[in-house]
Amino acid sequence: MKRVCLPIALVFLLLAFIYSCSFKSQTVEISQEDLRDMIYGGILGQFFGNLNGLIHEHKYEEEPGNVTTYVPDLSEGAHTDDDTDIEFVYIYHMAKEDKIILPYEQIKVLWEEFINNYIYSSNRYARNLMKIGFEPPYTGRIAFNPRAIYNISGQFLCEQFALIAPGMPQTASKIGTHYTHVAIDGEPTQTTQLYNTMIAHAFFEKDHLAIIDAGLMALDPKSEIHQIVSDVKKWYLINGNDWRATRQAIKSKYWNGARGGPSGGNGYRTITAVTVAALLHGEGDFVESIRLAFNLGWDADNTAAMVGTIMGVIKGEKWIRNQGWEIKDEYRNDRRPGMPTDLTIGDFADLHVEIAQRLILANGGEKIKIKGVPGYRIKIQKPSNIEKLPEPLHRIEEMREYWWPIILRDIEGDKKARAAYAAICLDMVSKIVEVKPDALSSALDALEPHYDRLYGNKQWSDEAHQYFMEVVKNRNLDARAPFGY
Repeated sequence: MKRVCLPIALVFLLLAFIYSCSFKSQTVEISQEDLRDMIYGGILGQFFGNLNGLIHEHKYEEEPGNVTTYVPDLSEGAHTDDDTDIEFVYIYHMAKEDKIILPYEQIKVLWEEFINNYIYSSNRYARNLMKIGFEPPYTGRIAFNPRAIYNISGQFLCEQFALIAPGMPQTASKIGTHYTHVAIDGEPTQTTQLYNTMIAHAFFEKDHLAIIDAGLMALDPKSEIHQIVSDVKKWYLINGNDWRATRQAIKSKYWNGARGGPSGGNGYRTITAVTVAALLHGEGDFVESIRLAFNLGWDADNTAAMVGTIMGVIKGEKWIRNQGWEIKDEYRNDRRPGMPTDLTIGDFADLHVEIAQRLILANGGEKIKIKGVPGYRIKIQKPSNIEKLPEPLHRIEEMREYWWPIILRDIEGDKKARAAYAAICLDMVSKIVEVKPDALSSALDALEPHYDRLYGNKQWSDEAHQYFMEVVKNRNLDARAPFGY
């Protein structure tokens, strides 16, 4: 296929003009049946990508995969995995309690009750911070959580929040970032807005290129994520059907051969790039898009889950079932003790439908009849960036201003381990020594049993490890943090 390439800047300018004109006070109508069809399709697509992708997870890094055929298969039903089951906890309680935004203190309680195992990287670190009393969003702040700056939790923990916000990308992004801030900040928050916008937009836009362009409009133009998506789109336009050439360009620019960090195998650069590449080179084909997500590699179940969600919304449940693929209507919960264990995929989908119906009305929509059947009139939102990158990413002055009075209050109380951790990470140990020198020793004693869980993490730099050792183990209170604050 031969393509005519306009300059990228001109393409973006034209799209911004088109969207600004077309989204003013626009409403769309959708039957209740079609709404459920698209939500259910998104969930089936997510399960296909996630669970069929597990065998490809981190198998193809140096070279792409060679999956030549793919038949979506849920013959054994679906089951809990970290790509869906943290959101499962949220969605279930959002529906049960009729709350769209669960307060952070409640989110901490939910994690303590239901989310203790089968969590990794930034999510594990966030859970460890909860053990000494931190609540979100501070469990996801870069100054406290060393993996929050790069981890892909902003992507693989966001799909559900767009499935409940059809045609409302700004609302989807606001809800999504509230929940993903539990474990991430900075650039990963931009990925939440990118994908939540794309999924919400896919309810009423079936062209995969237009969906990606809508996602671009949801990004801070100064963000790396904006540049990454723009690069992949450019390579797609240049490379035509040659997805391997696009992958090589991604690998050359955005992968450093490691697992952690922004350019690692589970960092936002590589994973964002290959997810967008699969959607572009998949050319709107459901099976081909997921197959390419597998072959493009790295964290392939993650990328395929996102691709499957978007394509599932576009195609819908009826289309998916008409393909003759095996789907057992079961969602086995074997990872989140205390949560329901007898749900079907349909039950899981219905939780989303229930919340979506409430959210449509809460955002100015209304119930209507469409040719005699129940439906909704939805107020469509223009894709837009709702949270810019913090400057600086570690928010140090904001963090110090907020945490200093808390540190002073708690350094002698039952949360003194938290106070000591905050003071150490924010380089405020010397201030504590000035005003409460006797209290710090006891606080460090309370923190020391948590040392390996927090400071032993390999994602901290060698210089940071030395600093933590000096303060907590050697009690060198003159040590200074090496974070460049």
